[in-house]
Amino acid sequence: MIRSSSRARTSERGFVLLAAIVLAVLYFGLMELILIDSARELNEAQRYRARVVAAALAENAAELAARNLLTGPHLPVNEEDARGRMKAELRRSGTNFTITAEGETRGALAQKATVEVFGEIKGNQIQVNYTFHSQ
Repeated sequence: MIRSSSRARTSERGFVLLAAIVLAVLYFGLMELILIDSARELNEAQRYRARVVAAALAENAAELAARNLLTGPHLPVNEEDARGRMKAELRRSGTNFTITAEGETRGALAQKATVEVFGEIKGNQIQVNYTFHSQ
């Protein structure tokens, strides 16, 4: 009678051990999937941030190029800071003007953005007809 009761416990222990191993494998597999998904989300967030910074740099370059639109010389913009590089050029033909600006982030996820501003000057007033943004 002792032998039969010992055998019963042995098979139950094997089943519980097998169930624990299966649950552990499933748990670690789920954790791995969560880590992979969070790494992907982090990369997407970094890429989005780099695109936003590149667009801001391009817009800043366009503003710097337009600062002397009415009064002064139209010098090209070529600046660099910790976020990246920006450059812009103002072309004027009679009363019409075009500003072409570019921003580029630095770092592992370098992104580029461009801004083009088209407008005209009427007396002392500047009128922007349209802008074109691209990445």
